[in-house]
Amino acid sequence: MEGQTRGNRDLTEKPLPAAAAPRLSSLGAVFILLKSALGAGLLNFPWALHEAGGALPTFLVVLVSLVFLTSGLAILGYAASVSGQDTYQGVVRGLCGPALGKLCEACFLLNLLMISVAFLRVIGDQLEKVCDSLVLGTPPPWYAAQRFTLPLVATLLILPLSAPREIAFQKYTSVLGTLAACYLALVVTVQYYLRPQGLLREPRPSPSPSSWASAFSVFPTICFGFQCHEAAVSIYCSMRRQSLSHWVLVSALSLLACCLIYLLTGVYGFLTFGTEVASDILMSYPGDDMAVLVARVLFVVSIVTVYPIVLFLGRSVMQDIWKRTWSSQGPPVLADPSGPWVRVPLTVLWVAVTLAMALVLPDLGQITGIIGGISTFFIFIFPGLCLICAVDVEPMGPGVKCCLELWGALSVLLGTFLFGHSTAMAVLELF
Repeated sequence: MEGQTRGNRDLTEKPLPAAAAPRLSSLGAVFILLKSALGAGLLNFPWALHEAGGALPTFLVVLVSLVFLTSGLAILGYAASVSGQDTYQGVVRGLCGPALGKLCEACFLLNLLMISVAFLRVIGDQLEKVCDSLVLGTPPPWYAAQRFTLPLVATLLILPLSAPREIAFQKYTSVLGTLAACYLALVVTVQYYLRPQGLLREPRPSPSPSSWASAFSVFPTICFGFQCHEAAVSIYCSMRRQSLSHWVLVSALSLLACCLIYLLTGVYGFLTFGTEVASDILMSYPGDDMAVLVARVLFVVSIVTVYPIVLFLGRSVMQDIWKRTWSSQGPPVLADPSGPWVRVPLTVLWVAVTLAMALVLPDLGQITGIIGGISTFFIFIFPGLCLICAVDVEPMGPGVKCCLELWGALSVLLGTFLFGHSTAMAVLELF
C-alpha cells in the first residue's frame, strides 16, 4: 500500500532538503542559465559556421542539438529531485554510484578549469585590443600589456564577484552580462548591413561540406557554447518553484534565447568575412571601429560576469572533497567548507591557477575543441546514465520505463560518439 501511494505521488514537485535554501526566482534562473551559456563560445560561432561548410548545415545541427540540450537539462532537474542532491556531482554519485561519482568530479574539475582559462584568455585578448586602440606608442607601454591588465581585472573584479557563498547571487550580474552579449550580436548584425570602410570587400563563400563529418565538426563549438548543464542542478535546487514542468519551461526559454543570439552572431559574422573569419570574430574587425571597441569592452564585462558561475561550480567539487576528507578532522572552523576560512582560499587558488594557465596556453580555437569534447559528458553521457538509474528508483509503468531507458541509452551513445569525434579532431588540430 505504501509503495502504491508513493507511485501515485507527483515526483516532479518533490521538495529538496532544507539545506538547499531555495530562493531563486524563475526569471533569475533563466538569466543565470542564459548567462552560463553565453560565454566565449559566442566569439567562436562564426568560425564554426565556416568549419561546418555554411549556415544551413550548422542550423540543422543546432536544431538537433537543442532537442538533446533541453532533454539533458530536464533529466538533471528530475535526477536532482529523485536523488535529493543539490550539486551535479552529488546527483551522479547518488544515482550512479561512487565510482562514476569520482569520474564525474574529475571531469567536472578539468572541464570547468579549462572553461575558466578560456574565459580569461578572451578577456586578455579583448583588453589587449582595446589598449592598442586607446594607447598610442610603439611598442605599447607596460601597463597596456595583457600580462598587466588581465591580473588586474582578475584581482579587482573577478575575485570579489566569485567570493559569495550561493549561486543565487549571480542573478544580478547575469542580467548585465546578458545585455552585454546581446550588444555583440547587434554589432555583428548591423556591421554586415552598414559595411564600414574596412569591410567593403566581398568575402569568398565557404565551400559546402564534403560529408556529414564536416558538419559534425561544429559540435564541439555547440557543446562549448550552449553548455549550462554543469550549473543546472545548482540552479534548479536554488529555485523557489521546483517542478519538472516549470523547469523544462525555464530551460527551453533560456536555450531558445541563447540560440537566437548565437545564430545572429554566427550567421552575420560568417556572411561578413566568409573563409577569412577568425576563430575570435572580434579579431576580424578593424581595431579603430568605435562600435566594435565598445563591443570589446562590453564583452569583457559579459565574461567577467560568467566566470564566477563557473568558479562556483568548480569550487563546489573541491568543497565536497574537502568535506569528505576533513569534516571529522582539524578545528571546527574548517569543518564547514562553505565557510569563509575554506571558501575564500579555494576561490583565490582557482583564480590564481587559471590566470597562470591563461597567460601561457595557445589560442582560443584549440582550447574550445578540447572543452567541447569534455562537455559531452555533462550534456549527454552523465544525464543519460542518471536517467537510466533514476527510473529504477522511482516506480512507474513498464512502457514509460522502457522509453526513458532507451532515451538515456541513446543519449549516452551519442555523447560517447561526439566525445570521440571532437577529441580526435582537437588532437589532430594540435599536431
